Amino acid sequence: MHDMWLAVVAGVAPDFGGVGASDRLTTIVGALLTLVLVVSVLMLLVCAAVWGIASASGNYQTALRARTGLLVAVGAAALAGGGVTWANFLLRTGAGL
Repeated sequence: MHDMWLAVVAGVAPDFGGVGASDRLTTIVGALLTLVLVVSVLMLLVCAAVWGIASASGNYQTALRARTGLLVAVGAAALAGGGVTWANFLLRTGAGL
């Protein structure tokens, strides 16, 4: 318990500048997250359209696969969008401990 108080008093925080070319890495990760979000939204639109058309025409196997694709797209968008928020929350919580 005493060690934890020393860490808080000393101002221990992650050193993002300690990694070489961290600014370039941040740019690449941001671009990849943007790409994942754009692709997942496009996949969401296509799967929703296919699901509607397949359900209306009575092709239930295609409708099931389109619904699965829609759920995967929602999951990918949630993970890509929520990943940065979750990491920031953990960093703020860790700094406050």
